Amino acid sequence: MLLYGSTTSPFVRRIRLFTHSIPLPFKAMDIFTEQDRAQLRAKNPTLKVPFLLDDEQCIYDSRVIFRYLVDKFKLKPLSWSQENLLTIIDAINDSLVSLFLLKRSGIDSSQDKLFFNLQKERIEQGMQALEDACMQGDFNDWHYPSICLFCLLDWIRFRELLDLAAYSKLSQFHHGHLARKEVIDTDPR
Repeated sequence: MLLYGSTTSPFVRRIRLFTHSIPLPFKAMDIFTEQDRAQLRAKNPTLKVPFLLDDEQCIYDSRVIFRYLVDKFKLKPLSWSQENLLTIIDAINDSLVSLFLLKRSGIDSSQDKLFFNLQKERIEQGMQALEDACMQGDFNDWHYPSICLFCLLDWIRFRELLDLAAYSKLSQFHHGHLARKEVIDTDPR
């Protein structure tokens, strides 16, 4: 097995953190260089990272890779409430990635436009739902949803995308996991 991805992607990092105790080699890619872009095109028609190559089987998307690894190693699957938390995390991640790419493309997302407004509303609603879930103890254990939440929050800070001061429980959660060995080992900074 070989995991491909960018060291700065929160979606890639979550798989790397999840597999810290599983021998899973990692191939870092810069998907904006022609050579790595060609490899991405050849392996994954979605043109996204991460993807996992296991013999001849190629698995796309971090969520599907997680399910594949859970099945392969006979690990405990997520509960339905954990699946819902992961859906919220993924929705926020997707919206932030869209806004981040727009910014890097020189497009001003502060305009009062439907697409921009929908992304911002999704982020705001989702972040409040995660703050509430954190307050209720849904992220007290270090499991896959917690790993995904950490990767989201750390990426937000790394890319300076949101002020997390309004989310005290999420900020506490993030700070509480910064000293983990696997977190330090996968830090993109």
